[in-house]
Amino acid sequence: MRAAYIEELGPPEAIHYGELAEPRPGPTDVLVDVLATTVNPVDTFVRSGVFSTPLPFPFVIGRDLVGRVVESGAGATGFTTGDLVWSNSLGHEGRQGAAAEKAVVAADRLYRLPAGVDPETAVAVVHPAATAYLGLFTHGRVRAGETVVVAGAAGNVGSAMVALAVWAGARVIATARQRDAAYVASLGASEVFDYTDPAAHELIRKAAPDGVDAYLDASGTNDLAHSVDLLARRGRIVLLAGARSRPVLPAGQLYMKDGSIAGFVISHATTAELAEAADAINHLLAAGLLCPREIEVRPLSEAAEVHRRIETTGPHGTRLVLRTPGA
Repeated sequence: MRAAYIEELGPPEAIHYGELAEPRPGPTDVLVDVLATTVNPVDTFVRSGVFSTPLPFPFVIGRDLVGRVVESGAGATGFTTGDLVWSNSLGHEGRQGAAAEKAVVAADRLYRLPAGVDPETAVAVVHPAATAYLGLFTHGRVRAGETVVVAGAAGNVGSAMVALAVWAGARVIATARQRDAAYVASLGASEVFDYTDPAAHELIRKAAPDGVDAYLDASGTNDLAHSVDLLARRGRIVLLAGARSRPVLPAGQLYMKDGSIAGFVISHATTAELAEAADAINHLLAAGLLCPREIEVRPLSEAAEVHRRIETTGPHGTRLVLRTPGA
C-alpha cells in the first residue's frame, strides 16, 4: 500500500511517500480502506519529536481518517464490511497513523459515520470537534445556561467549541479578529469581540457583569491575569494550546473565587471520553451543525508539503484534507 511515513524524527522533509506492507488487524482491530485523512498541528509535533510518544518505525503519520471497513478481527464486533467509519486517535502511543491507503484501528477507537455525511467534511472536523467537546464538557464542565468565553473562536478548534457550546445551551462570548466576527457570530456566539482591541477585556466584563462560568483559550495566548479576573465564583479556565506559554497566575484572585484551571491535550483522552465525544460529533454531523469553514483537498503524496505549510503559516481556519489514491 502507499503511505506517508517517517523513518526517523525530523522536519517535514523526513516524510516519505511510498510503498509499505499492508497492515493486518489483530483480534480486536478493524482494517479500514482509508478515503481521506488530515493534518493537525499535533501531527507536526509528533513527527518532529516536540510531542514525545513511542513510535514504531517506519511510522505512518496522521491522526484522523474516514474510510470503509475491509475486515474485522474476531473480537471487533459491531462492524460490517463496507461500513463508512471514522477515527481521530491514531498515530500515538505506538499506534500507527492514518496517512495510508489502509489502516488498522482498534475497535474501541472506531465510530460509524452517519448516513449522508460527506467523508471529507467529516474527516475535517472530527479532531478539532473532539478537542472542543472534551475542553468544554469533560474538563470545563460546561452546562446549559452558563456563560462561556471562547478565545480564538475563528480557528478550527475554537469554531467547533462555539458550535458545541451553543448546541449545549450555553451563552458564548467569543474573541476573534474583526474580519472573522461575522463568521463566529453565524455559529451562534452572542457577542464577538476583537482580541486585538485593547478594550476587549472590559467589553467582555460589561457583557458578563456577574462573571463567566468558563473561559476556554483555543488561541494559545493563555492570559491568566485577564481570564482569572473575568471568572465568576467557581469559574473554570481550560488551557488547550500554547505549549510554550509561561503566563503569570494571579493565584490569590483565583482561589478567592473558588476558581480552577485545567489543561489537557486530546492525546491523553481515554477511549471512553473519546467515544462520548464521538456520539456528540455524530449527532451534530447528521444534523448539519458541524461544518469546517473551508476545506482544501490535496493528494496524500503531498503530505510533506502540507506539514511544511502548517508549520510556517498555520491552518487559519482551513482544514487540509489528504485524499488517498483512488478514493
